[in-house]
Amino acid sequence: STYRNQGWWKEAEELEVQVMETRKRVLGEEHPSTLISMNNLAFTFMALGKVKEAFILMQDCYRLLDQVLGSLHPHTVLSKATLAAWQLEARESSE
Repeated sequence: STYRNQGWWKEAEELEVQVMETRKRVLGEEHPSTLISMNNLAFTFMALGKVKEAFILMQDCYRLLDQVLGSLHPHTVLSKATLAAWQLEARESSE
């Protein structure tokens, strides 16, 4: 998050990928900490203009959050809202 806050997007991406992959390996793909890493990386992808990758990762994150934590959990609700906002933004920019 420090790299993102500094605007060092490439450095943030590299570290976030490493953290996410390590968490997947050590904690498992469905662990809440792994899902938070996925969420963070999706936001970094979006900031880097990697829109397709951001959407795919956030969709996966949302699906897993819904399965693991339930549809009413704040992380799940936030991921769902983020996807909706990104979809609306994509539609508006294509018009």
